[in-house]
Order: sequence, then structure tokens, then C-alpha cells
Amino acid sequence: MIKVVLFDMDGVIVDTEPLHTKAYYMMFNHYDLEVSKSMYESFTGQSTLNVCKTLCDTFQLDANPEDLVQTKRTSFTSLFHKDPSLQLLPGVLELIQDYYNNGLTLILASSASHFTINNVFTRFELDRYFKAKLSGADLKASKPHPEIFEKAAEAAGVKRNECFVIEDSTNGIKAAKAAGIYCVGYDSLNSKNQDYSQADRVINTFSEISYDVVKTL
Repeated sequence: MIKVVLFDMDGVIVDTEPLHTKAYYMMFNHYDLEVSKSMYESFTGQSTLNVCKTLCDTFQLDANPEDLVQTKRTSFTSLFHKDPSLQLLPGVLELIQDYYNNGLTLILASSASHFTINNVFTRFELDRYFKAKLSGADLKASKPHPEIFEKAAEAAGVKRNECFVIEDSTNGIKAAKAAGIYCVGYDSLNSKNQDYSQADRVINTFSEISYDVVKTL
């Protein structure tokens, strides 16, 4: 019986990816980095710190990864507060309310920093629905490592077979499956070059996983 839903954030609750992409490329330009499209897409689902560590290693930068993180974060914050196009993804608020009103426990398990998570949750008034918010930035390993979902199940106080994950990225799906948790892959119009083959179920709209559907998982 499903008791807990573990939500990713970027690409599932809100599409901050366009803002993150702009902020990343502003940071790349600042450090004169030639990052290919395929390399950038491989970062999907990873924490910003891990991405910046990879960049420092790959380009042999004479800079600390934390400096790159701060440069990117400053750009993102400016974009976050100025860009009116940033909205919740279609149907996700109704899904969150549907689960919450039917007694499911909701946990956020995102690779985003607490800084970004709190900005999103404050702007869209989501804290009331979630029991806990976990940031991959606090953990030793990023998705596709399963640590964040293992910790999320622990935070909810349930067995992993009483949870399911909603993810939109290859790395997130791999992390969920490595944790032994049922995973719904959200293949939306915003998804780009992600592999959903390991997901237990693939959806295109949130109406496909209403409470009436998932209560029988």
C-alpha cells in the first residue's frame, strides 16, 4: 500500500530548467568554458556542486567548485525574481492537493540546493503540503546514486515498498530504482533526451497518476 510520494522538483513541480540553463551558461561564459550540449545534458539530475566539481576537473580550472556554484547561484537568483514565465507545471498543484487531501505523505527529494528549493516553495506556497524537503546538496552522492531516496524514505518513516517516486530525468530514475523504489517517469514537453526505459511507469500528464490510480500500486 502506498503511503508516501517522493517528488523531484525541477521538471516535475516547476520548470526551472530554462532559468538554470541560462544561469549555467552565464557561469560558463564567466569562466570561459566551452561546454557542449551533450555534456550539459549529462548534468541533468546532479547537484550544482557536483556539476561544478566535474567542470573544475574536466577543464583543469584554477578555481574552487564552490566559487563556480556561487557565480551560478547569483545569476539564477536574479533570473528567478525577474522572469514572469516561471510557473508550476500544468496539473502538479492539483496532484499535490489530491494526494495531500487523501492522506498521503509528501516528501521532496531534489538535487537542487535548499536555497533554490526554499525560493520555489515560498513563491508557490507549497510548504503546507510537504512533510520534509531533502536537498541532494547535503548528501555525499548525487543522483543516480540512491542516497537521496533512501534518506527520503527514512524521513517519512516507512518501508521503501510503501513509497513511489515521480522523476523526469535519467539520473533520477536510476536513483529511484537503485533504492528499490517504484518509479513513475514524467515524460513531459519539457523533457529533453532523457531515458525512461527503467521507470516502472511512464506518464505524459499528472492526471494519469491521480490518487485513485496510485492507491492500488
